[in-house]
Amino acid sequence: MRKINIFFSCLFLSFQLIAQDTFSIVAVDPATGEVGAAGASCVDGAASIGGVIILNKILPGRGGINAQAWICVNPHTNLNNAANQMFFGKSPEQIIEWLQENDQCSVQNFNPAYRQYGIVDFDSDGNPRSAAFTGESADDYKGHLIGDNYAIQGNILLGPEVLEGMENGFTQTEGTLAEKLMAAMQGANFAGADARCLDRGTSSTSAFLRVMRPDDDDNDPYLELNVAEMPFGEEPIDSLQILYDEWALTNSTNDLTTSIEVNIYPNPTNDLINIQFKNSDSFAINQIQFYNLNGQLLHQKAIESSSMQINNAVFAGNQIILYQIRNKEKAIVATGKIILKL
Repeated sequence: MRKINIFFSCLFLSFQLIAQDTFSIVAVDPATGEVGAAGASCVDGAASIGGVIILNKILPGRGGINAQAWICVNPHTNLNNAANQMFFGKSPEQIIEWLQENDQCSVQNFNPAYRQYGIVDFDSDGNPRSAAFTGESADDYKGHLIGDNYAIQGNILLGPEVLEGMENGFTQTEGTLAEKLMAAMQGANFAGADARCLDRGTSSTSAFLRVMRPDDDDNDPYLELNVAEMPFGEEPIDSLQILYDEWALTNSTNDLTTSIEVNIYPNPTNDLINIQFKNSDSFAINQIQFYNLNGQLLHQKAIESSSMQINNAVFAGNQIILYQIRNKEKAIVATGKIILKL
C-alpha cells in the first residue's frame, strides 16, 4: 500500500459548502476487480479540506462514486448517501435517481440540478456498470462521458476537449487501472482545463489518484496519491505524475521483478541503445515501454529475442528515459532508466 499526501499553501478555513469546478474519472477493472478514481480542481484553500480527493468514495470490490459541482462538505452528505445506496445493492442508475429524489445538501435549497455525479460498479456477475449525471444548474462548461467501465465528468471547464482528452488517455492506454487513470489525468493537463486556473497557467490547484483492490480495507487503499494543493502557477498533475512514477518504479505488480537482469549500454548514450535481457525466459517477457519523466509513453517495442537495439532519435528532447518491461499478462517485471546525451 502506498498513501502520499502533499500540502502546500494551506488556508485554515471552515467550509460547510463549496462550489467545485472539477474534472474527474471513476473506473473499474473487470479483470482484477480493482476500483479507482482520479480528479483535479481549481479551488483556493483546497488543502484545508484535504484536497479534491474529498469528492471520491470507493467500496472495495463493489464500485466507486465521484460527487462534485456544488457540494456540502464536513460531511459530504450526498457522497456518503450514495455510498450507502451502493452498499445496499443499488445500481449506478438507481443511485443517481435516488440522489435526485433525496438531495441532502443545503446548497441552493437542496436542488439536485446543481450536482454532478459519476458512478461505476460491478453487478452480481462481476460485469461493470456505469452512469453519470450533470445537473442543468452546474456551471458551464459542464458535461460527462461514460463507457462500459468508466465515467468522466467535469464542470467550469475550458470546453469539451477536457473530457475528451481524459477519455482518450484512459481508453488508448494499455496496462493497469492505475496507469489508465494517470493517462486520463494527463489528457487534461493543460492550462485552463479547469477554467478558473487559466490565468495561472495550470489545469488546476489540487489533484488525486486512488486505486483499491477487492480485499483492501476501506481505509487502507492499495494506492493513494493526493496533491492537496499546489502554490500559485505550479501544476498539480505534474506533481501527481512524479509521485506516480516513483510508486510505479518501486511497487511492481509482479514480485519477481528483481530476477530479470537488464543490461543497457552505452548508458549514457547519444546514438544506438543496446538492450540485453538475462534470466527472462521463465517470465515470458514480451514488451518494453519507454516513458519521459512526465509519464508520457514515447515508444514501445515487442521483445522477440534476448537483445535489441533502439535508436535514441525516438526520444528526441528528453535526457532521462524510464523503461518498463512487461510479461504476457501485462504485469511489470522490470524497470529502470536510461540517460541520453543531448
